[in-house]
Amino acid sequence: MSEDQSSNGSGRKTWVEKIGAALSHQPRDRDQLLDILREACDLGIVDADALAMMEGAVEMSETQVRDAMIPRSQMVVVHNDSDLEEFLPGILESGHSRFPVIGEDKDEVVGILLAKDLLPHLASGGEEFDLAATLRPAVVIPESKRLNVLLRDFRVSRNHMAIVVDEYGGVSGLITIEDVLEEIVGEIDDEYDEEEEAPIVQLGGNRYQVQALTPIDELNEMFDSDLSDDDYGTVGGLLLAEFGRVPEYNDVVTLADKFEFRVIKADSRRIITLEMNILEP
Repeated sequence: MSEDQSSNGSGRKTWVEKIGAALSHQPRDRDQLLDILREACDLGIVDADALAMMEGAVEMSETQVRDAMIPRSQMVVVHNDSDLEEFLPGILESGHSRFPVIGEDKDEVVGILLAKDLLPHLASGGEEFDLAATLRPAVVIPESKRLNVLLRDFRVSRNHMAIVVDEYGGVSGLITIEDVLEEIVGEIDDEYDEEEEAPIVQLGGNRYQVQALTPIDELNEMFDSDLSDDDYGTVGGLLLAEFGRVPEYNDVVTLADKFEFRVIKADSRRIITLEMNILEP
């Protein structure tokens, strides 16, 4: 068998095999790896879209929590000895959905309070509020943890917030799954540029083209659905969390047994456009 023949007997190497051959001389550092990948694109081994995805993966593997976290000084916290009436206005004003609960100072995080857990106590005649009994455990991670690893951990554990500590064990900030996703996809604007396509366009029958920046509440209103917008404001953000990564062209995911989304345009950092099929009940 000649050197150009692959193990599948087709006589052609896949692009993965070709890259493997290109990397037979191991790169010494990240920059050299990127140079090899770009050379592979110049030689036609991979296309520009594949190169962009690989560059994004390499970049993400180098990004640490300290680069994306909310610093200690900006943390909105609840003191464990305060009454509901004392901290409720601050929670409502912040617009956040999760809050570290602290003891004497921000280095003593005793748990996480979810805003939705307050609802039973806010209704007229609601249950008596017990802050300690309402708390969720706090996840603690080091500043040096890599974002791609953290995103996977968030996905597996279904935790959406972690407390970040420095090398001395002091709290240096916090990070949420939204912060991680924003770092991956870049800052998401709430407004559409004038040149962008309409957020939702019917293609025919039950098929629609949906822009990733479409607000979830707009989709819910149009299709009488109840996809949650508690943690994500846009369809793209919701789907990034569902995939657990930046998806590739043609990747498919189903939500609520009603919507099938297929990625039809994306780059290494974000989803751009989707095709949505309304599934028959």
